[in-house]
Amino acid sequence: MPTRFLTGLAAVLASTATLGMAVPAQAQDHHWRKGERFDRRHASHYVEIDYHHNRHLKAPPRGYHWVRSGNDAVLVAISTGIIASVVANAMR
Repeated sequence: MPTRFLTGLAAVLASTATLGMAVPAQAQDHHWRKGERFDRRHASHYVEIDYHHNRHLKAPPRGYHWVRSGNDAVLVAISTGIIASVVANAMR
């Protein structure tokens, strides 16, 4: 009976390794696009940005805010999460 358990456990561990579950979402590089829904779980270095401190960014329209994802600045609608604009490498 213990050998069946160990065989099953080995099969489960082998299948999760091949599915790519060992790589955390933070380590994956996500390229955001206009019109896509922003999900902060897939953003590396997620933080809201104050546009006053970055000369590349304009004031966001009402209902939007700038967020950081990696080195990119992403303009996101607060209520829906839809991306309005992406400024690549704005945070270097």
